[in-house]
Amino acid sequence: MGEDGPVTEPRTAPRLIATDLDGTLLCSGGTVSDRTAAALAAAEAAGVRVVFVTGRPPRWMQQLSPHIGGHGVAICSNGGAIVDVHRGGELIEYFPMAAETALAVVETLRAKLPGSAFAFEYADGWAREPEYAVPMWGDDEVRAIGPAEELLGPDGPVRGLFKLLVKHPELGPDAFLAEARTAAGHLAEITRSSPISLLEISAPGVTKASTLARWCAEHGIDRSEVVAFGDMPNDLEMLAWAGTAYAVANAHPEVLAAVPLHTVSNEDDGVATVLEDLLRLL
Repeated sequence: MGEDGPVTEPRTAPRLIATDLDGTLLCSGGTVSDRTAAALAAAEAAGVRVVFVTGRPPRWMQQLSPHIGGHGVAICSNGGAIVDVHRGGELIEYFPMAAETALAVVETLRAKLPGSAFAFEYADGWAREPEYAVPMWGDDEVRAIGPAEELLGPDGPVRGLFKLLVKHPELGPDAFLAEARTAAGHLAEITRSSPISLLEISAPGVTKASTLARWCAEHGIDRSEVVAFGDMPNDLEMLAWAGTAYAVANAHPEVLAAVPLHTVSNEDDGVATVLEDLLRLL
């Protein structure tokens, strides 16, 4: 819904709901409100699949298991991995970045944006450089700490890298994204979802949209049957791909400008508000 009401909305109920998590579906603190939990359960009961499509790594999905529905599938790490949430974030499939590509990104960003520090999400967990400050949720399950060249090297632990993370101590988030894309956007997919200066980098062609499209094709779901929700630049490709897309009111200005349909904020149950209306079409 826009400020003056709906712009254009689906006339039939969707077959799939694709929703981002932090800043979109979840309240502050990463919780699911009672209203949102009820709307998700009602959608699943009505035969509408719900797929979480998030920048979160697989290890941060366990607490959401009750809300994902019977299939248990979530798309994590901005499309880098498909996981079974009911099995503790077990990898179903992932789309790795070649080590030489990752090293090229690291070298390019270090040269163009001195002070950049890197971390690595991969099949067995995550690793980081010493200068990379620990993530917002703590230094959980870190497998190795060392220079990128060692971590990504032939004898290093990083195998099956599906997301490269990079922080900067001085640049603002939007400026960091713009400068990184100018420097290394030809090497990989570079985006952001955090309020801090943290960028998320995937293999070329790997986005939330690409992995969602692949999953939908495997399950016979057309893009016209998908309703998607998001709030940050890492959602833009997915929101453009889906047949119907909504930005929550608290979304990044770029997302609000790109997406005609808006709903209320995550704190006001924006996803649930739309789902309740859509389910009336069944």
